Amino acid sequence: MDKLPRLGLPIIIGVVVLIIILAKSAVTIDSGHAAVLYETLKDGVDSEKPPLGPGFHIIAPWNRVIDYETRQQEIPEKMSVLSSNGLDIKLDASVLYEPDERNLGKLHNEKGENYLSRVLQPAIRSAARSVVGRYTPEQLYSTKRDAIQTEIFEETKKIVESQYIQLNSVLIRDVTLPPTIKEAIERKLKQEQESLEYEFRLVTAEKEAERQIIEAQGKADANKILSASLTDKILQDKGIEATIKLSESPNSKVIVIGSGDSGMPIILGNQ
Repeated sequence: MDKLPRLGLPIIIGVVVLIIILAKSAVTIDSGHAAVLYETLKDGVDSEKPPLGPGFHIIAPWNRVIDYETRQQEIPEKMSVLSSNGLDIKLDASVLYEPDERNLGKLHNEKGENYLSRVLQPAIRSAARSVVGRYTPEQLYSTKRDAIQTEIFEETKKIVESQYIQLNSVLIRDVTLPPTIKEAIERKLKQEQESLEYEFRLVTAEKEAERQIIEAQGKADANKILSASLTDKILQDKGIEATIKLSESPNSKVIVIGSGDSGMPIILGNQ
C-alpha cells in the first residue's frame, strides 16, 4: 500500500507534462485564416511547404505558427498628390486586397507580417502620384474619375502581384480640390450647361420656323393647283349640283333660274 503513492506521483506528473505538451502542440486556425509554421530547430519558415489551413493542428511544442488573415480586407488611404499643373489634390481611397495564400511562406520570409506598410501602401501612393500627375484638376473633378481609378488599380497591381499580394480593387471615394479651383470649375461647368441650353433653344426655334415655312409653302402650292383647276365650266356644274340639292330641301325657297352671275340661279328664301 505504501508503494502506491510513490508509483502514482510519477504517473500524475507524467500526465500533467503530457497535457502541457499537448496544450502547446495543439493549434486551431480560424476560418478565413491560414498560418505558416516556424520550425525553431530548422531554418524557420519553409516557404515551399503549404500553409496550415483552418482547423485543428498538432505541431511540435518548440515550433510556433504565424497567423495571417486570408479573406479580402480593406485599408483606407488618404493621399495628397499633385495634378498636371502642380496643384495639390487630396484623394480619399479604399484598397481591397488579400495575401496570396499559396505563397504565404514566401510572403512571410520576404516581406514579413507588416507587408501592408512595406509593400502595399507605398505601391498605392506611388501609383496615385503617377496617375494624378497626368490629369488637370478639371478632369479629376468631373469626367476622368473612373479612368483615374482604373489606372491607379492597374499600376498598383503591377507592383504588388509579384510580391505575393492579390489586389482586388481600388475605389476612389472622394477627390478634394483647392476651394478656389473647385469654385472656378463649377462656374465654368454652369456656363457650359447654360450655353448648351441656349443652343438647344436656338436649334428648336429654327426647326419650328422651318416647319412653318414648309407648311405655308405647301398650302400656297395647294391653292395654286386648286385655282388652276377651277374653270368656269366646273364652277357652273358645281352650282347646278348645289341648286338641285337645295330644291329638294323641305325648306321654303324661291329659285330664279339664270339670274345670277354667269347665268347661275339665285336662291331666295325667308332666311
